[in-house]
Amino acid sequence: MASRDGHIVREETIEGAGPSLMHDFGLTERHVVWLDLPVVFDPAERSGIPYRWSDGYRPRIGIMPRTGPPRVTWCEVEPGALLHIANAYEDPAGRVVIEGPRYDRTAWETSWKWWTGAPGHAAVPLVGSLHHRWVLDPASGSAREEPLDDLVTEFPTINDSVLGRPSRYAYAVAFPGSGLEEYALVKYDAATGARQMAPTGPGRMPGEAVFVPAAGGGDGYAGEAPGDRGGSEDDGYLLTIVSDLRRDASELIVLDARDITAAPIATVELPHRVPAGIHGSWIPDLPDAATGP
Repeated sequence: MASRDGHIVREETIEGAGPSLMHDFGLTERHVVWLDLPVVFDPAERSGIPYRWSDGYRPRIGIMPRTGPPRVTWCEVEPGALLHIANAYEDPAGRVVIEGPRYDRTAWETSWKWWTGAPGHAAVPLVGSLHHRWVLDPASGSAREEPLDDLVTEFPTINDSVLGRPSRYAYAVAFPGSGLEEYALVKYDAATGARQMAPTGPGRMPGEAVFVPAAGGGDGYAGEAPGDRGGSEDDGYLLTIVSDLRRDASELIVLDARDITAAPIATVELPHRVPAGIHGSWIPDLPDAATGP
């Protein structure tokens, strides 16, 4: 754990069951969430990335208090992989809720290896990761999970000002076609169950959608939540770089996060093709930036 001024104030060693791929972890207001799932490191794996699915690995998710003794409660879950957490938070009953795109074995073996360009996986897969929810009880160690949608998605994001707290909206890269060669951005509304889609077209791959708060909304950098200055959680913009694989070109597209089905607010042709990316960040022009080093 680091302080605001960049100093390490706490460091803990967490015992895992094996060399699982822990690509992401979750933070709630009171807990840290560890993923110990059945994709494991294996130097003998020759598919292009040294990780493989292990049927013998017992999947579980760990919950550790952010303060106090580093006691981890491990909750056993159904076999599945989760590379990117959309959000994690406590519900009113004190349970930890996690949402994100879940892979079963078939999805992992085909879509992720295709995505990373692993040798022998050139064919466009027909399955992928699906929006999913886990509800974990730190008191009992029990877990409940449920699928939320049958649309293939990856690289979920939210308004960062609600990270670790209950959030209403989530955004992700989506694959709405029969195979993973049609692309879109999707917006989920957890309160109503509604789903908005913004297709980018065949061969036009969007990168991770980055939420940028509108002027006057909670910015997530000074601890302000949506509504602190009058804005709603989706009062802002989505930025994504779309790689046109057919024209060998790239665009920066700006969408209204409140209605991503509307025409883009702006489309900026970039002078060079940007390789299809994965993650992105928005760094605001902080007030003291001009006086910094």
